Amino acid sequence: QVQLVESGGGLVQAGGSLRLSCAASGRTSSVYTMGWFRQAPGKEREFVAAISWSGGRTLYADSVKGRFTISRDAAKKTVYLQMNSLEPEDTAVYYCASDKWRLTLSSAQYDYWGQGTQVTVSS
Repeated sequence: QVQLVESGGGLVQAGGSLRLSCAASGRTSSVYTMGWFRQAPGKEREFVAAISWSGGRTLYADSVKGRFTISRDAAKKTVYLQMNSLEPEDTAVYYCASDKWRLTLSSAQYDYWGQGTQVTVSS
């Protein structure tokens, strides 16, 4: 199993920045991709960004391209999501997830999930 713990959420004004972290432990050798998803109240969980653990290939949702950057520190087994130019529409619980097989934006393909961290952007 893989355990994932997110941190870094909080309250920020529109236009501000936050950096989320996701620390992985357990059978991390089985991880191929790490992804970030988010879920706003009353909405379905949606893909935000993903990165392949070894090669660093990335995927982004159109809504965050140019504003968010996903990165990883393999030595620390940690994935980051740098979020700039935040908008009220970015308010959600952000989840970290891991996938064993592919770089994908489909939440159904991810095997393990963190508990989530709240991001609130005020207008």
